Amino acid sequence: MAMASSSSASAAAARGGSLVEEWSGRVKALEAGFRKWMAEQPTHIEAAVTTAVGAVQGAALGGLMGTLTADGGSPFPTPPPPPPNANPQAMASFKQAQALAGGPLVQARNFAVMTGANAGISCVMRRIRGGEDIQGSMAAAFGSGALFSIVSGMGTPNPVANAITTGAAFAIFQGGFFMIGQKFSKPQSEDLYYSRARSMLQKLGLEKYEKNFKKGLLTDQTLPLLTDSALRDVKIPPGPRLLILDQIKRFVSVPPQSIQLK
Repeated sequence: MAMASSSSASAAAARGGSLVEEWSGRVKALEAGFRKWMAEQPTHIEAAVTTAVGAVQGAALGGLMGTLTADGGSPFPTPPPPPPNANPQAMASFKQAQALAGGPLVQARNFAVMTGANAGISCVMRRIRGGEDIQGSMAAAFGSGALFSIVSGMGTPNPVANAITTGAAFAIFQGGFFMIGQKFSKPQSEDLYYSRARSMLQKLGLEKYEKNFKKGLLTDQTLPLLTDSALRDVKIPPGPRLLILDQIKRFVSVPPQSIQLK
């Protein structure tokens, strides 16, 4: 009996493991399909979808934080509302406290705007600059910080000036974090020559072919010169070759030669 029970338990564990692997594979396939679809869209479509996804994630985070605030778990207690005839400085202080310790709806709105703007601007900057860098990261942080200041009301009674200063503060912090992250990641020196190629392959969901680029010494400088035969020589299949050539044709200043796949 004990042996039978042990065998049944092992069989159940094996079935459970196979189900997990199956669902994991399905999720990865859906993710790869979605990323491929996104890479094929024009900039405004990709930016809109990215912004919407970022806003939903930010709203969920803000709603959770607002719920904790409502339960008294915030280190920034919200002061009582000032009277209607209060001076502008008092109203500004109240708005600033509310932006940091508002209820679930207020926090959801503020974080949705902040994260959505950051995701959308980052997407556009990656398209424009051909990859993720400190300039694009700081631009996205500035835009999200400025919009957060305006929507949350932190800028009262001088919203424009406060939006600029808040955006600048966000950009400085983001730039610092970006530089620290680069310092601790310590990429190999040769990887610096494949940063744009890596970004392009990640956008297409074709990261596994990065090693093919390195094997063939297809550095960032060679991207405008890539042809179907060059990609075929490094053992990249026809489907990915089509996607790579199309991506380069649309987003690199010098388009690759147009050659029929064989």
